[in-house]
Amino acid sequence: MPVTQESSSLYVGLISGTSMDGIDAALVEFGDHQCTVLETAAVDYPAELRDKLLRASRTPANCTIDQIGHLDQWVGECFRDATRALLTKADIDPATVAAIGSHGQTLRHQPRAARPFTMQIGDANIIVAGTGITTVADFRRRDIAVGGEGAPLTPAFHQWLFCSNEKVRAVLNIGGIANVTMVSSPTVIGFDTGPGNTLLDGWTRGNLDQPYDDAGNWARSGTVSEPLLIEMMSDPYFALPPPKSTGFEYFNGAWVRSRIAAASKATLPAADIQATLSELSARTIATSILQHSPDIEEVLVCGGGVHNTDLMQRLRSYLSGTQVTSTDAFGLHPDWVEAAAFAWLAKRCLEGKPGNLPVATGAERAEILGAVYLRTP
Repeated sequence: MPVTQESSSLYVGLISGTSMDGIDAALVEFGDHQCTVLETAAVDYPAELRDKLLRASRTPANCTIDQIGHLDQWVGECFRDATRALLTKADIDPATVAAIGSHGQTLRHQPRAARPFTMQIGDANIIVAGTGITTVADFRRRDIAVGGEGAPLTPAFHQWLFCSNEKVRAVLNIGGIANVTMVSSPTVIGFDTGPGNTLLDGWTRGNLDQPYDDAGNWARSGTVSEPLLIEMMSDPYFALPPPKSTGFEYFNGAWVRSRIAAASKATLPAADIQATLSELSARTIATSILQHSPDIEEVLVCGGGVHNTDLMQRLRSYLSGTQVTSTDAFGLHPDWVEAAAFAWLAKRCLEGKPGNLPVATGAERAEILGAVYLRTP
């Protein structure tokens, strides 16, 4: 049965990605296959928290139960505060918001473990108690419970908002991991293609002590190493058929170092490795799209990768003849698509409607996603 809610078309979506640098918060109004982002807020994590999150997620064997509990509380406080900041900025009374959809912060995603699991922290009790708004969280585990990978979850939203009967269209989200949804009727396919920004960001942090390669300028200064690129593209993940998902647990610094060691007889300049990583993301994304939709006419791009000029140029070179544009052209800014998606998933949950797309996650069936934390009347 759907959860009874006050009549409102306003929802808040909250998400923090694999870069673990902060929270994207969006106030979204939904209509019939339409959504309007009314206000946004990007709130950075405190430096100490980000450092602890990165250490906990990248070296899980050293992360204790006490540390997880501590981080769960702290991230919940940050998500609460991001919601408050968003609503203050929008001058919106919390009582007029139907619900918050909180993705939380992924610490670990292991859908192919002997006992598959995924872990998103950010205590929703703190969010609902601190905002007075019903909060929906823990979206991924229900899908895993019915045999899915718990990811990607955005394809269902992409299908709802961007589906076209007139053009062969795909929606591409380039976050830390890139995922693509072929939204043209009647066939909808969605899956993680592999690394988007995560390897680029990690190599930049390790070599330049900067959070990311601004506009891909460093990658552009280097030269692609074909032997290294061939070695990277030989990874079995890229040949797996969908449905499939992945994360920083797999594509990380250790993965890069192992591929460099396997491919290189001599030391490569760091800029050349960055160029090769950019080429890897572009080529694997384009190959995935063309393999499953060779007659693709239009690719709508969202996520942080849309701002990486070098990556986008490489992608367009592989998708020549295809219109590659931002989701902004369709009224939804590329930076806020994922936050809007989790606001939509909260709406679906409260309406008692499925939120996953089994063809994308591999689940046995469509399921209502999310745990509901009701506000106190």
